Parts: sequence; C-alpha cells; structure tokens
Amino acid sequence: MSEMHTPTTAPYRPGLPPVPARLRGRPIVRGYPVPWFVAQLPDGGYDFRVADGRKVAVAIREQRCWVCGQRLGAFKAFTLGPMCAVNRTAAEPPAHAECAHWSAAACPFLNQTQHRRREGGLPETAPPPGEMLTRQPGVALVWITKTFTLFDDGKGGTLIEIDEPTQTAWYCQGRAATRAEVLASIESGLPALRALAEQEGEAALAALAAHVARAMRYVPA
Repeated sequence: MSEMHTPTTAPYRPGLPPVPARLRGRPIVRGYPVPWFVAQLPDGGYDFRVADGRKVAVAIREQRCWVCGQRLGAFKAFTLGPMCAVNRTAAEPPAHAECAHWSAAACPFLNQTQHRRREGGLPETAPPPGEMLTRQPGVALVWITKTFTLFDDGKGGTLIEIDEPTQTAWYCQGRAATRAEVLASIESGLPALRALAEQEGEAALAALAAHVARAMRYVPA
C-alpha cells in the first residue's frame, strides 16, 4: 500500500512530544511535521520513507539541519542506529540537537521494533550510499559532535565519518533506552557487520572488534 500523503494544516497528533519551534512551520502529514529531507512527490504529497537525495549536498554545503532545514550552529547531532555507533559512519547529514532528540523520540520508524522496514509502495529512488542494513534496530542514538569528515563510499556515493561525541543519548520507543535494550540491538546487528568484515579478512575482523569495544563506552550504564 502506498504511503504518499498530502500535507494539511491539521493539528499534531495526540501524544506527540512537544514539536521544536524550528519544525512548527513545516507541512503536517498524518499529524507529524514533515522533515525537510523528505522528498515532495509529483502529486504534491509526501512519503516519509523517501529522502530528497539532492538535499544531502545542500545540507553539507550550507550547513543546514537535515530535519528542519535551518542553519546549524557549532554542534552537529546525528541520529544513528547502533551499527553506525560501531563504525562511526553516517549516511545522512546532521541536525540541531533539539531536532535530533525530537526525531529519536517521535519518529514512528525509529520507534518501531519490527525486524524489517516496510517497503510496500515505495517509489523508485537511487540507493543510499554505503551498505544499508534494512532491519529495524529497535533503538536510536543521538550523537552530538562538533566535527565530521566526508569520504567516498567506493561506489560513487558520499558517507560521513563522525568524530568523538560531546554527548550521546539512546532512545527506545520514544523514551530513554535501557542498557539491556541497547546491548540487544547491538548484538542483533553485529552478524551483518561481521559478514562484511569476513569478506575483507582478518585485519577487518580485528578492526571491527576494536570498533565494538570503542562503541561500548557509550552504552548506557
């Protein structure tokens, strides 16, 4: 079933966390503000699963928030899955801290715990850069840093290497995630990373183990 929806001026859905001021001017679809990165479809509607790939370059070049589209300050907040915390790689540009925290708490996709993404009715789009895991991680991480670096994914795309965080916060189903929930999500995602590392050999497996140990510093106590 298609998930294309036309924006309205309807109120926000009940139970939604308070919407940041920067997002209050965005169109509203199904009671949610439409993030800046979501592509507008030919019929004028939106499918929250479809990002406008052209905005990646704009966000990076003009230092714009991926969620609200306004200018960023000194701190950049990435909303990540746990495997991105392991390899410190992001495919999407950063956001304001308040936009990232709100997204992690309110976004239905980030709040779901089903194992696979819903793919039905998706329009044709270019694949994202890097190796995307299609599972639902069950937890989301807001990783705030001051700096990041762009690099080529080897397939014509661009990825982001995120630097040391100044702050991290884990979410699960709209609330603070527990240590057990974060650990379970990491463990369920590692087989996919191990499979990729195994294709590259022992050095890659050793690097993955080091990256996992490094990421464990940011798991909730």
